[in-house]
Order: sequence, then C-alpha cells, then structure tokens
Amino acid sequence: MTRFRWTICALLFAATTINYLDRQILGILAPTLEKEIGWSEMEYSNIVTAFQAAYAIGLVAFGRGIDLIGTRHGYAISIFSWSLAAMAHALAFGVWSFGLARFALGLGEAGNFPAAVKAVTEWFPRRERALATGIFNSGANVGAILAPLLVPWITLHYGWQMSFIILGATGFFWLIAWYALYGSPESSTLVSPAELAHIQSDPPEPSSLKIPWRSLLRYRQTWAFVTGMAFSAPIWWFYLYWLPKFLHQEHGLDLATMGPPLVVIYTMTSFGSIGGGWLSGYLLRRGWSLNRSRKITLLICALAVVPVVFAAKASNLWVATLLIGLAASAHQGWAANLFTLVSDLFPKQAVASVVGLGAMFGSVTAMAFAQTAGFILQTTGSYWPLFIMSGSAYLLALAIMQALIPDMKPARL
Repeated sequence: MTRFRWTICALLFAATTINYLDRQILGILAPTLEKEIGWSEMEYSNIVTAFQAAYAIGLVAFGRGIDLIGTRHGYAISIFSWSLAAMAHALAFGVWSFGLARFALGLGEAGNFPAAVKAVTEWFPRRERALATGIFNSGANVGAILAPLLVPWITLHYGWQMSFIILGATGFFWLIAWYALYGSPESSTLVSPAELAHIQSDPPEPSSLKIPWRSLLRYRQTWAFVTGMAFSAPIWWFYLYWLPKFLHQEHGLDLATMGPPLVVIYTMTSFGSIGGGWLSGYLLRRGWSLNRSRKITLLICALAVVPVVFAAKASNLWVATLLIGLAASAHQGWAANLFTLVSDLFPKQAVASVVGLGAMFGSVTAMAFAQTAGFILQTTGSYWPLFIMSGSAYLLALAIMQALIPDMKPARL
C-alpha cells in the first residue's frame, strides 16, 4: 500500500509552520518595536486585536468558502494572501500601519485551519485523523521555534523589515508544491488502490448532501466545538503575543537572549501536539469508544495546563519556562483532539464550515482577552491574573462540552 496521504500531511505541516512563523514575527519583535515606535501596552493590544478581528471574519468566510470551492484552491488563496500581508509589515511605521498590516494578515491566515482539517478529513480514515491533525498542528510549534531563532538573527544583521520580507516570501514556494501534489485521493496517480480503499474505509457519507451554513448553529455538536475553541484559543494567543514580553519584563531577556527559552517551550508543544493526537488514536485501537477516548485525552490535557498558574510567581527563568512549556504542550494536544471532533461529528461537506465557526468564536474571545491583558498589564503590571485564567479555562470548557454532548454522536443533519 502506498502512503501518499502522509505526503499530504507533510504539506499541511509545512503550511502551518509558515503560518505561525509569519504571525510570530511581531511577538518576537514586540520589545524592540515598543522602544523604536513607542507604543503602549494598550496600543500593542489594539494591534493584536486588529489581527483577531480580521481572523474572526476570515474564519467564517474561508470556512464556508473552502466547503464551496474545495480545499485545493481555497488553501492556495489563503496562503497567497497572508504571504503578501506578512511582507507588507515591512512598510509599517506606526501603530495604525501595523494594525492595518495585522488586519490583512489575519484575513489571509484564517484559511489555514479550516483547509487543513478538511484536507485531513478527505485524505485519512477516522482512526488516523487525530494523529494526522496532531502532526500538521505541530507545525504551529515548529514555526514558533524557528521564529526566535531566525527573527533575531535577521533583525540584528539586516533590520526588522527584512524579517517580514524574507519569512513572508516562503509561502510562495509552498504554493508550487501544493499545486503540484494536491488533489482528491480518487484522482491522484500517486495513490494505490489499496491506499484508496484504506482512506475510504469509513462508512460512506452522502456526497450530495447540502448543508445550509446557518443550520449548523442548531446542533449541540457545533456548540461543543465552539465552547472548546472559545475558552482555549485566547490562551494560545496570549502565549504567542505576550510570552516574549513576559520574558523581557519578568526575567530581563532581550532580543539576543530570548531564543533558548522560547525554543524549549515550543519544542515541548510539538511533543504535546503529536502525543495528544496519538493517544486518542491509540485508545481507539485498544477498543475504547470514540466518546471515551477523545474525552479522556481532553481531560488529561486540561489537567496538565493547571500548573501554569504558578509561572507568573516563579523567580527562576527555567521553572517558569517549563511550566509554560507544559501548558502550551497540553494546549496543542487539546487542539489536535478538538479539531478532530469536528470530523467525528460532521460529514466532510460541513467540516470546514464548522471549524471556521468555532475558530471565529475563539478569535472573538481572544480579542476580549487581548484587551483584558493590555488593561491588566498597563494598570497593574502583573501577569498573575492572566496566568490564573490560563490555567482554569480548559477544565471549565470541558465541563460545558460534557454537558452539551455527554455521548458523542454524529449530528443528524
């Protein structure tokens, strides 16, 4: 049997790596640009909010659009537009221009996860989807690892503008490989009959099913995914945008010394993403029910996040680093299973739409969290309340999800 489906997974991994590499540049440069441009905590949170607002809009548009025009072209439009927007940051010179560039980046980057989750649904049977999702989702961690290694070096040698230009251009190279390799499993000449039979081994779905977008809001399964995203997404964004500032403020790190702790944190998240996806798949293969295997994995991840509440009070840099790394790792294991829930509960024709809806709600709550973080830090200067919220969000989300879907069953559309 051929294994071309894992080549497709590698493409999704590469796109997600580029996605996070582009969005992480600003977080790495935040302490440097704060001195050079002179923005306040609230102005920085407004720049972050501009990205989140556009991301929320883009998620709904791309989620529905990808279900309508297909994964191949929808993903290409997304990465083309966000690569241009990433490079456009080099032209920014103040708070408003950075806000506009972030808004454009958010619109484009919103297509990544709806397209990637839909591609996994098209190319993998249900028992492999959590692992495939965990693998491509670990690209977020690799992008976050590469950013603190590449951005300081490029900035110190060529200026911060070149960081945006050089890293933003990588998406155009991915597009070449995408159009050369991606299509449906049925039409690919690189897929053997045995692999195609493996991909299509789940019970068949009605291919002509038409699902009105607004009707998705009627189902508890949709709201369970929305809940998981609304509570957890703001925490991940908090790590991405405020972690460099936290290390600078609390532990005195600068652009030249910030790399090692960030690399350790996001290396840990790679293990969490793949491990979380593997664990629920392993439990399924051991004969556990879908409901039990997914929810037990989510519970383990939610519990592993809790110790992060002590990170703000840790006086030792590496204690704080490991606490945050554990929490970020658990988040990625949570995310791998949360995204997989959509393909467990909905037919392929609705997957991108549901992912877009849930991630849109997550982006809206992340906007609120960004404004809260800016207000708390500007008025108190303390990260303690933010880490308390970060440590408790996942258990609360899982409790609500359990109330909504006590027994995971596919939505009857």
